[in-house]
Amino acid sequence: MASERLGQQVTQQDVADACERSVRWYRDLEAGAHMRLTREQCEAIGKLFLLGRDELQALLLHSMGGAVAAGPAPAIDTPTRRAVQALLDQQTNPAWLLDSKWNIIGYNDPMKIWCPWVVDPHANLMRWSLLSNDAKTVFVDWNKHAIEWLAMLRFSVLQHPQDAEIGALVAEIINGDAYLRQLWEERCDVTEGRGAFYYRVSLPTHNFEIVELESQTLFPAALPDCRMVIMFPLNDGDAARDASSQDAKSCERSGRSSTGLPPGQISVGTPAEAASYAGEGAVALPILSELMGHGCRLIYGPSTRTVIWATRQDDGRWDVAEVNPYTVIVRVPQAIHVKGAFEEYKLLTRALLPIDSSDAVQRIREMSAQLRRQIHVLEEIHRDECETNRDHVPCALPRVGEI
Repeated sequence: MASERLGQQVTQQDVADACERSVRWYRDLEAGAHMRLTREQCEAIGKLFLLGRDELQALLLHSMGGAVAAGPAPAIDTPTRRAVQALLDQQTNPAWLLDSKWNIIGYNDPMKIWCPWVVDPHANLMRWSLLSNDAKTVFVDWNKHAIEWLAMLRFSVLQHPQDAEIGALVAEIINGDAYLRQLWEERCDVTEGRGAFYYRVSLPTHNFEIVELESQTLFPAALPDCRMVIMFPLNDGDAARDASSQDAKSCERSGRSSTGLPPGQISVGTPAEAASYAGEGAVALPILSELMGHGCRLIYGPSTRTVIWATRQDDGRWDVAEVNPYTVIVRVPQAIHVKGAFEEYKLLTRALLPIDSSDAVQRIREMSAQLRRQIHVLEEIHRDECETNRDHVPCALPRVGEI
């Protein structure tokens, strides 16, 4: 790689001379011998190999045995975390807070709408981005981004080489996918991920139209081991409208107001305490709760038209978050086919429509027309496939009730 950058061969003697050491010393270093390099030697190697800032930083960290050990993020009820969460909540674009292990430890309402998985217990950016099938659908250029994410993971390993959680995360990822393991073994890219990243994504909240995004990373001074990431839509048009603006307009039309429950910042002792946050007339959603997974309780709040999501923790307490009904619907699309879940699914679907009946009917007409066009396209594709492979493809379309 260095020879490609310089346009000429770099010899072991060149490196040894730059470090003012012997060729044998450098050969041992290249063979894997652990030697503590001085800052001057690191900078000399960086200059010789035309290393970028992140690569030089990684070399320094490796030589020093890593950075100061990352401590646990302050508890959610500390002044520091409350202040950072308030900053997240003030962002009109999706934003989240990550700890040094890439765990999601804070997020705002737009991020919940764009990425419902962030409310999962122990949600981790790298685990979801690299191992989940959903991520490979969401990111148009997933293969390219996988290289970037692995480069950030390599930097994390160099930064905190003794951190067992980071080591376990890397092992889970590279052992969970043969393609990722090959990238990990064959490449050596490293990046701290401080610059802007650009993505093209396809999300349900944008009707699966491709949206171009830029992400900016900030490192809060009060939480030096954490990073705040904010997403910005780049392209114009309906598909790139800010999800938070859409939700705010929906709230304004419906006359609803949020309970003000900070996401992920409430812990209670019983499900009944969690249900109290749903307000008067709360409706339990037991079947959707079961579909969502063990240890989950969902309660719909008619006054706010939101869902209280309670998750049982290992210590027996319940973490509580307030989410948009869309967050639940998109996580359990199979519910529409499950016996007994239809009424709960219908209740949440109605909550997504304007509260005024005339406005709701108009919205239903618009959505139905769009769905009919999509069905027409699928039927056309079905006919094409039948004509091309008549002997191998069933040509009778299922009735709507059988789908």
